[in-house]
Amino acid sequence: MQTRKKYIFLTFLASWLLLFFFGGDQLRRFALFSGRKARARRNWPRWTDRSLLKSFADPEELQRDGDPSLSPRARRAAWLSAYQGSRCRMETCFDFSRCEKHGFKVFTYPRQRGQPVSESYGKILRSIERSRYHTPRPEEACLFILPIDTLDRDHLSGQYVRDVDEKIRGFPLWNGGRNHLIFNLYSGTWPDYSGELGFDTGQAMLARASFDSDSFRPGFDVSIPLFSKEHPQRAGDRGWLYQDSVPPRKKYLLVFKGKRYLTGIGSGTRNALHHIHNGRDIISLTTCKHGKDWEKHKDTRCDQDNADYEKFDYRELLHNSTFCIVPRGRRLGSFRFLEALQAACIPVLLSDGWELPFAEAIDWSRAAVVGSERLLLQIPSAVRCIHPERVLAFQQQTQFLWDAYFSSVDKIVHTTLEIIKDRLTPHRSRSRFLWNALPGGLLVLPDFSTHPGDFPFYYLQHGSSPSEKFTAFIRAVSQAGSLSQPILRLIQAVSGSQYCAQIVVLWSCEKPPPPSGKWPQTAVPLTVIQGRRRLSDRFFPFEAIRTDAVLSLDEHISLSTSEVDFAFVVWRSFPERIVGFPTQSHFWDAEQGRWGYTSRWTNELSIVLTAAAFYHRYYHSLFTEYLPAGLRELVDGLAACEDILMNVLVAAVTKLPPIKVTQRKQHKEAEAQPAACGDGAAGTPPAGQRSPPAPHSAAAKAKGTAGSRRFSQRQDCLHQLADWFGYMPLVSSQLRLDPVLFKDQVSVLRKKYPRLEKP
Repeated sequence: MQTRKKYIFLTFLASWLLLFFFGGDQLRRFALFSGRKARARRNWPRWTDRSLLKSFADPEELQRDGDPSLSPRARRAAWLSAYQGSRCRMETCFDFSRCEKHGFKVFTYPRQRGQPVSESYGKILRSIERSRYHTPRPEEACLFILPIDTLDRDHLSGQYVRDVDEKIRGFPLWNGGRNHLIFNLYSGTWPDYSGELGFDTGQAMLARASFDSDSFRPGFDVSIPLFSKEHPQRAGDRGWLYQDSVPPRKKYLLVFKGKRYLTGIGSGTRNALHHIHNGRDIISLTTCKHGKDWEKHKDTRCDQDNADYEKFDYRELLHNSTFCIVPRGRRLGSFRFLEALQAACIPVLLSDGWELPFAEAIDWSRAAVVGSERLLLQIPSAVRCIHPERVLAFQQQTQFLWDAYFSSVDKIVHTTLEIIKDRLTPHRSRSRFLWNALPGGLLVLPDFSTHPGDFPFYYLQHGSSPSEKFTAFIRAVSQAGSLSQPILRLIQAVSGSQYCAQIVVLWSCEKPPPPSGKWPQTAVPLTVIQGRRRLSDRFFPFEAIRTDAVLSLDEHISLSTSEVDFAFVVWRSFPERIVGFPTQSHFWDAEQGRWGYTSRWTNELSIVLTAAAFYHRYYHSLFTEYLPAGLRELVDGLAACEDILMNVLVAAVTKLPPIKVTQRKQHKEAEAQPAACGDGAAGTPPAGQRSPPAPHSAAAKAKGTAGSRRFSQRQDCLHQLADWFGYMPLVSSQLRLDPVLFKDQVSVLRKKYPRLEKP
């Protein structure tokens, strides 16, 4: 009986213990636990309770959240803004509908009075405003750029702009930052140099230098390089290694010369760099002598480091080393990253967590060595293990990347915009191959194609060839509504080529073209297109042109079928270049301090006139869609400038000269076209020396005056193009290609193009 009572008591006690531990909160509500009303439950910790939430948020964030001056609605709105901004993606924070009607257009806010901008931000704004992306009308814009200089957000800097939040809220187009792009080079300040910008960016995209991977929003933000205020607006200095060349053997394997931080963020890696210095093929030099109070923090190594630092020239080290260490500074990025790229010194990156510039498009594994700050002592052995062939490939890739994306502010800004543009149409965006192979993503338009085989640059890499036929594209500017004898002979000669697929005539006169019955009968299709009477029309990407090769012709050109056949065969071996007959050259006029243009017979050429030349049809798209409208307007305003611009464009893309092929006879200067055509056409300039007009002939005098005017306009055109590009892209050559056995003393029956030798 006693045992039974004991088991009942233990069972009852166990039941109450279980109820107390697993249902205590509910049981406390009943009065049986207390004769009086239950006490009020203990409140949960406030967000300002630092001891309990120390590992979840920093004190400044907690203090802001607990600010009693803000209403609950305001606190919630601020929290949602920060939360949504940190999780922004193109699908959630970008309005694609703004880009559908007018395409990818960028609007820069008007500059504000009394609000100056830094030199670097001024360059960014000018890069956009003079580009093909810019629109002066906000209703057409897909993307917006603020007029407020946000590059330097270090509040200790003299260029720090205050009250940015208040200024932004005054912009009616801000819309919470949606479809806005904010540029930034410096963020945070001493001592931690955090990524804070000091204002609410909302749903805006960030193009920022020294981006860390934790705050970077993939597919939304863009990481850009840190560049100095001296970085050139356009063009920029070329790399130190010529394209496809083999560099000489370098004196040093690995070098570094820079500041050593004694305290604070970034000091750990730089303080350890002296461990890898051997004084022979690895040079690692640091100096403590920087800042106002460096002597207060100097250590026992400072004096010796400062003395060794002065023994070497920084540029000499860059030029004579294979690898350059690029450690983090106070921030993740540094100027020496671009300096190493330009010098063909392979960057060895020691900056943990750095989102590399344009990594969304650029494959940095082909141009840089990404190391770890914790494994600094392993770097020397790691770079020694890289095979010489791969070292050469690294060096050549650094030069390509420098020239394609980093050598000027224009290229940095345009690369940023093109990456964003590719996100709008993923199905029609550039592949990583196109971004990382010559001539680079900026010069490969996805609107033309996304397949490498459709461009003139990749046939050799893919083992393919351009199409075996060409389209003859004849620009007709005859005054009369009838066909002249020269154009009839030209159509017959071109249509007789075994490689001709079709003939397209661009009719550029006010009078309508002759009816189809007036045109000669040909073995290939003949299409007539009514032009808009602009010189730039001849390079418009007409849908009627369906072959890779285009033979551009003026109606007064005289060519034989053999000349056409031979030139086309040569072009198929050089599809990225212009191949043709009449040539000109450029030179630097030291007396005038400008570029000059000459039509005299010389031993050099740099221009093949498109009055008779082969080139790839892609250059029509590049001419019309890549070049800004201002350059096309320049062409339409100056007679005979369009062929110079086409040559400049192709040379800027390929870095190669055009190719001249042999011809039966020199082309003569065409007559000035009457004003009835309404396009200001001036005919074809001479390929040889010009004969002075007979003084007794009024017509000859008028002709000579017109020729002088055209020649002067060509000079002005060339000079303005060099000014716009920021350098002279044209490349001179002393090469002319003739058929094998050309004019050799052998039987005519053994020659493939015997008609080329007939007068």
